[in-house]
Amino acid sequence: MIKIIQTNHDLSPKNPFDQLPWHGSQEQLTNHPAKISALINEFEKPLWVVNTSAQVFLTDQDGFSAAGSENLLQAERWAYVPPTPIESFGDPAFMQTYGIRYPYYAGAMANGISSVEMVVALGKAGLMGSFGSAGLPPTRIEAAIHAIQQALPDGPFAINLINSPNEPNLERNLAEMYIGSGVKVIEASAYMDLTYALVHFRVAGLSQASDGSVLIGNKIIAKISRKEVARKFMLPAPEDLLKQLLADGKITEEQAVLARQVPMADDLTVEADSGGHTDNRPLVGLIPTMLAIRDEVQAKMNYPQPIRIGAGGGISTPAAVLAAFMMGAAYVVTGSINQACVESGASLHTRNLLAQADMADVIMAPAADMFEMGVRVQVLKRGTMFAMRASRLYELYSRYNAVEEIPSADREKIEKTIFRRNLDEVWEETQAFFRERDQKNLDLALKDPHHKLALIFRWYLGLSSRWSVVGEPGREMDYQIWCGPAMGTFNQWVKDSVLEPVENRKVVDVAMQILNGAAYLARVRSLSNQGITLASELQTYYPQRLL
Repeated sequence: MIKIIQTNHDLSPKNPFDQLPWHGSQEQLTNHPAKISALINEFEKPLWVVNTSAQVFLTDQDGFSAAGSENLLQAERWAYVPPTPIESFGDPAFMQTYGIRYPYYAGAMANGISSVEMVVALGKAGLMGSFGSAGLPPTRIEAAIHAIQQALPDGPFAINLINSPNEPNLERNLAEMYIGSGVKVIEASAYMDLTYALVHFRVAGLSQASDGSVLIGNKIIAKISRKEVARKFMLPAPEDLLKQLLADGKITEEQAVLARQVPMADDLTVEADSGGHTDNRPLVGLIPTMLAIRDEVQAKMNYPQPIRIGAGGGISTPAAVLAAFMMGAAYVVTGSINQACVESGASLHTRNLLAQADMADVIMAPAADMFEMGVRVQVLKRGTMFAMRASRLYELYSRYNAVEEIPSADREKIEKTIFRRNLDEVWEETQAFFRERDQKNLDLALKDPHHKLALIFRWYLGLSSRWSVVGEPGREMDYQIWCGPAMGTFNQWVKDSVLEPVENRKVVDVAMQILNGAAYLARVRSLSNQGITLASELQTYYPQRLL
């Protein structure tokens, strides 16, 4: 039923059309909850709330064409809601730039959790996905790029490039692979500063149009959560890196000149309290701050296309999406919730754990890729002891400078409960790994006992995420599952609905339910702002309920 808060209605701004009576038939009006819900869900149509005979009704008929006709109802117009298609959210330039229908993309999750299947499914539905390349060998990344390009020859898709401070050569090689493979969009993750590889990718795609403007062939969407990092992506490439790239023959003189006229990123995804690398920042504080910095930089640089600010971290329900757009986000990004979808590269055991998670079932733990720096990632604590065990390893790393310094009792305990093998055996495997992947890292470890200790401990942190992906039997309590509190919020929202079972969670269905829900709530809020209160069961959007 429709309810009226008369005081609010009296104070609400009036539409000029409110002064014109509504004309129509009784059949065109409804105050039945199911029919009201159906009308609100027709996002392409406008809505009117009218009052007749002391009753309030909803209709999608404008009542103008029938004006003057005889034997028709005449009613007072009380509220108007314009069409609210989901394509109307966010910044149209974002959708145009990436060739997508909706201002939404699924962010990368490492080790191929954001899989080829996920990226292709999203792309075919007019959405964008970012392939989770971090942690994968270059050969597998190259194969994934080719598979995605074959399925989506015209896009849309992005490939992740993660900051690798301990393996800069790997990062450089990946950037060159992306350039050589024709990748046009990358999602830059976990960067605290700009790198040689990142600047190489950006500048190598620059050219000059016939009118003198700069054509940006290689797009960058950067995930950020800190003001100082955001500014670096908002400004042109640093001169020292441009000079180094020029000296190395990686870019041309013309490209170096053009690089001084464009920012390092086209879009900045403000990453709030998310899974994986996160500063656990609140989205409601980050979005206004980053928008203010963007406006400040734009006033100074006067870019032809201002940098867009998107929202990620905590995005898992229609209410969160609507809140992000109302704060000025150009687009939204989902992460943790996609990991539980059927197209995810994660194992069924992991997806089942995620589908049972509550908001409080997350914890911070040492990061494998930035272990020595003390960087932490947010992971699931339900059903796994990874966070506790990884924290114990970092505690030992901080206390001792070499494997030999670890007391025998502590060493025996971690060998038995965490590594399940002798640390000497772990070191042999670690050496074999880095001989193929990064010889310089291994050379450093052979000279520096503390770095050797870090690499041994990183053996566990690195494999724990892969065990989660492949579903390694017997290692379930060591699974490292990146997850933010948004996973629990999503699970609560879909409880008792068709999206509650893991086997029903398809990434496109999840995305469209969330976007449709945001449009529904926008129309409900528009009515509320005009003094129209719907029955409580109509004020929240839920996916279809289970029979």
